[in-house]
Amino acid sequence: MAEKTAELHRMVMPDHICPYGLKSKDLLERKGYTVEDHHLETREETDAFKAKHQVETTPQTFIDGKRIGGYDDLKVFFGVEPPAEEQSDTTYRPVIAIFAVAALLALGLAWHQYGTVLTFQSFIWFISLSMSILAIQKLQDVEQFSIMFLNYDLLARRWVPYGKIYPYGEALAGILMTAGVLPLVSAPVALFIGTIGAVSVFKAVYIDKRELKCACVGGNSSVPLGFISLTENLMMMFMGLWMGGRALLGI
Repeated sequence: MAEKTAELHRMVMPDHICPYGLKSKDLLERKGYTVEDHHLETREETDAFKAKHQVETTPQTFIDGKRIGGYDDLKVFFGVEPPAEEQSDTTYRPVIAIFAVAALLALGLAWHQYGTVLTFQSFIWFISLSMSILAIQKLQDVEQFSIMFLNYDLLARRWVPYGKIYPYGEALAGILMTAGVLPLVSAPVALFIGTIGAVSVFKAVYIDKRELKCACVGGNSSVPLGFISLTENLMMMFMGLWMGGRALLGI
C-alpha cells in the first residue's frame, strides 16, 4: 500500500506552540499518516502563509494537494465529529462527569470508613458531594450563573440578589452535610433552595414547555433544563427532610 502523507503547517515559535497544531499532528499520525511538519516560526512567516493560502487561522493541513483546513476541519474529514451545522449545542457531559465523580468519591469514603461500599451513607455522601461540586461550578462565575438562573427561577425573578446567594447556600449545605455537622443549618437551606428550584424547573419545563439551558453546572452551561435539573433539586429536598428530621428527632 502507498504511504499516506499529509502536509501540516503550524505555529512553532519560541514563545508559542499552537496547541491545535499539536492536536492536528497527533490526529494525523493516529490515522496512519506520515506528517510533513512545516513550522511557522515567526509572526511574519505566519502572516505570509495565511495571505498566500487565503486563510485566517493556522494550523492548516493538506492531503493529496487539497487543503483540509484547521483542527476542527480535520476532525470532520476523518469523521471524528459531524460538520458544525450538524452538531448539537446541548450536552449532558458536564452533569454526567460531576455525578460520576461524586458517586465514586462517596463509594471511596464508604469503603474507607466502613470497609464496604454498600451503605446508605454512600447515598447520602453522593448527594452532598454532588451539591458541593455543582456549587463549585456556579461559583466560578456567579454573575453569569445568576443571569442564566433568572431565565427560570421564580424567587430570583422576584428578588434578583437570590441568584448570587444561591451558589453559596448550596455549597454551605453540601459541605456541612458531607461533614455531618450543623444539620439544623444545612437542612433548612437545602430544603428551601431545593423546593424553590424544583417548583421553578417543573413550571418552566413541564407546564410552560420552555426550552432552556440549565444553570446547574454554571453560567456557560449547555445542559438542557429538564429532568436532570429537577433531580438535583429533588435530591436537595430529600437531604433537607432527611437530615432535618434526624436532627429534630435526636437520631
